[in-house]
Amino acid sequence: MAWFRVAAPCRPATRARLTAAGLRDADAADVDGRAVAADEPGVVLLTDPHAAPDRARLADSPGRVLVALAPGVDVDPWSLLACGAADVVHLTGDDLRPVLDRLRRWQDVDELVRAEARRAGAIGTSSAWRLFLRDLVEVARWSTAPVLLLGETGAGKEVAAHIVHRVDLRRREHELVLLDCTTVVPTLSGSEFFGHEKGAFTGATTAHEGAFARADGGTLFLDEVGELPAALQAALLRVVQEGTYQTVGGTRRRRTDFRLVAATHRDLRTEGFRADLYHRLAATTLRVPPLRERPDDVLPLFRHFLAEQRLGGDVAAVRAAVRHRPSVEAGGDEAEDAPEVSREVADALRGHDWPGNVRELRQLAARVAARHVGDGPVTPGDLPPEDRPVRAVTAPTVTAPAVTAPAVTAPAVTAPAVTAPHPSSLTAGTPWESGLESAVREALSAGVGLQELKARTADVATRVALDVGGGTVAAARLLGVSRRALGYRTAARARPQPTDPSSDASS
Repeated sequence: MAWFRVAAPCRPATRARLTAAGLRDADAADVDGRAVAADEPGVVLLTDPHAAPDRARLADSPGRVLVALAPGVDVDPWSLLACGAADVVHLTGDDLRPVLDRLRRWQDVDELVRAEARRAGAIGTSSAWRLFLRDLVEVARWSTAPVLLLGETGAGKEVAAHIVHRVDLRRREHELVLLDCTTVVPTLSGSEFFGHEKGAFTGATTAHEGAFARADGGTLFLDEVGELPAALQAALLRVVQEGTYQTVGGTRRRRTDFRLVAATHRDLRTEGFRADLYHRLAATTLRVPPLRERPDDVLPLFRHFLAEQRLGGDVAAVRAAVRHRPSVEAGGDEAEDAPEVSREVADALRGHDWPGNVRELRQLAARVAARHVGDGPVTPGDLPPEDRPVRAVTAPTVTAPAVTAPAVTAPAVTAPAVTAPHPSSLTAGTPWESGLESAVREALSAGVGLQELKARTADVATRVALDVGGGTVAAARLLGVSRRALGYRTAARARPQPTDPSSDASS
């Protein structure tokens, strides 16, 4: 139920109309001692042109607030929005439909947010996360436009893509196709996106459905879309504009209809990305908040990931448990099969800045779960040494008895002069940066271009991480990528290389 307040004395008939419309009088609730529920939307009605709204109350309201201006009331709407109002409407006569329509929409959005906030990976009650989810589910349910998700690596862009697909009633019954653009090999990109016919190139022993065909009727998620080669950007633009594509080796164009969701951690407007494709993708642009802006979500997420590990990494089982647990607002995270967290560990988790975001937190939970024993709380020793906060080790202070020694005159000693380091030496690059610069100079002298440099560097980094880490889990952690992304890259390196399958696809 939504609430209403009247900012100035009004006729009893006005309150009666609002109550008859299903709204609860918040002023009467305050008198009765009943507080407005968290995240409950409401409306503040301004009936007196000389009465100023309570701006502090607007800012402190837990839910979205609509300010309705009665006829004859003229207040600057932009200042109200700056103070925390979600929208401002002008009423015409006794017509309350503009108010009721918005409140119903907000109630529907908040119900979707509550449902999604219980799902694995989307758990969170912080204001930054709730505001993001509100915008995301509203765009997903009541719009058909492409969505561009901006955010740091590991912040939850793939989780957001799943939410868009799940909330979109037009697409949810069909497939969500995920394609990591960092793993797309240029010589195989035509096949990955467009599919190919049998015999289209050497090694094409069977026909293959590409991402455009698999996503027909559903959703196509392009992760790290900024990594797409320029030729493939042009081909993708044509598919988005026309809704048709041609398989590699095919002779006719086929139709496809999907919702496009793209994600990137880069600023596509300044990094050489096609401007026309950018504006197609950025019909709706949303920023996924990093974990450091969600401090209240760190512990619930950490305990959720611990529960996931205690169930043997069975994500489906955890999701089923989350769907049937009490709501997060009511403290439902306590129902998860996860141990409590000691105060010292909780402080350490909240104090970390999480450069790897939610992905880093999930990996830490996996390492802690391997060390934790029993059903007691997670204690400081459960954190691996490399994950513990750095503290200065101070030796215990011991007071010795006073001893009086005879005075001794020591010869004068002149200390050698100490020369301060040159300021430039304090900002010099690290040894690995110097080595990298030398290697890049040699490559450029040999005529190696930027694209080939990026590809070679990524291949070398992957090979070295696998060698040093001794396995895909450790290598993925060293590289700061998901195990899935690492698997895609290693599989792509092992594939046979056709000559040029993308030329037909982009024609």
